[in-house]
Amino acid sequence: MKIIDIVLAPGTGAFFYDDQAAIRAGAAQDGFLYVGGPVTRGLTAIRTPASSLSIGLVLSDDTVAWGDMMSVQYSGAGGRDPLFNAHVMSKLAEEVVAPRVGAADISSFLEACSQVLAPVEGKRLPLALEYGVSQALLRAAAHAGRKTMAEAVCDSFDLPLPSRGVPIYAQSGDAREINVDKMILKNVDVLPHGLINSRQKFGVGGQTFLAYVEWVAARTQKIGRPGYRPILHFDVYGWIGLEMGLDPQVIADFICRVADTVPDFTVNIESPGDFGSTEAQVENYARIVSILDGRGSNARIVVDERCNTLDDIRQFAEARATHLVQIKTPDVGSLADTAKAVLICKQNRVGAYVGGSCTETDLSARATVHVSVATQADMMLAKPGMGVDEGISIVGNEQSRLLALLARTLALREEPQQLQDAVIPKVVLR
Repeated sequence: MKIIDIVLAPGTGAFFYDDQAAIRAGAAQDGFLYVGGPVTRGLTAIRTPASSLSIGLVLSDDTVAWGDMMSVQYSGAGGRDPLFNAHVMSKLAEEVVAPRVGAADISSFLEACSQVLAPVEGKRLPLALEYGVSQALLRAAAHAGRKTMAEAVCDSFDLPLPSRGVPIYAQSGDAREINVDKMILKNVDVLPHGLINSRQKFGVGGQTFLAYVEWVAARTQKIGRPGYRPILHFDVYGWIGLEMGLDPQVIADFICRVADTVPDFTVNIESPGDFGSTEAQVENYARIVSILDGRGSNARIVVDERCNTLDDIRQFAEARATHLVQIKTPDVGSLADTAKAVLICKQNRVGAYVGGSCTETDLSARATVHVSVATQADMMLAKPGMGVDEGISIVGNEQSRLLALLARTLALREEPQQLQDAVIPKVVLR
């Protein structure tokens, strides 16, 4: 099986690109818009519709394996790549990717990524391009081997076929009460994100945020099924540090206070502070982790900003400078690196959260489900979009279909004769 051509198709992401710096500086909202001009380079407005670029790898049997390129919601912030430019990506795909794909060995996902996504003159290709092309290469490898994308990942990394699903984490967007109810009614494993990205949402001394944490915990018990006890996960976008200063002791004290308000829950606090560089983030997050662990707190911190590439993730994991890493897939680049990142986290006994962005597409979301399940990540994001229902449906259903196929494959390996003509066995869902 060979790649004989590429096809490019412009598209949209499922949400919007937002200027984090302008929002953090206090940009007011007018309905769904933000008032004022952008601060981050490359943005023409504080909130801009997300764009994407699909790349299709045309195989020698005329099958087309697709992948989608895009940026994350807060492009250009926290050391990330600049805003996605479909024209630039299209040109790179035609000039760099197209000449390489014909010689790629698509039977091996890792080898194909290494060949097609090799640096140009010592400079790495844009991460958005790596992300989209690697999705297409993974689909091509799966098609060539007549297997699922998860099995192609397992083959590449010599992993056993998984039989368990990965907990799903949903994000609320600004509809932080209605969407919480949706999550609870759908028994989401980890919730609600909360989008605590402004002083108004955090409150003086964190009081608004604390009240929200208590409300979410109480709401899960009021309308959730008996025994429902999700992990509570809140992304505060650095606002603990912005409001209270960047002393790790002060930040840890506040996180413990948050956890103490809901003692029956595990609480994840994502991005408690931004220390300005990856090195400073590693040093100070390690101190926060040490303090929380020393107190036996039921709180865990999650790193996002300043932890983008595989090298960044390795630094945080090896230094135990976080309890969980958000492996933000478009920022990591190649899906091969996402798989490597999960395995690095596991080797260092750090949680691996395969995240991403609301700006992604159905194609990218489905591909990351296969990587998450193959590597047995600790949790994965319901994406794309901010509507909750759509992301849960896309990610949850893809996982359910995948587990059914993997269960059939495992059963056939054990009893091939009896199951040659069997239907797909039933899978007990979480």
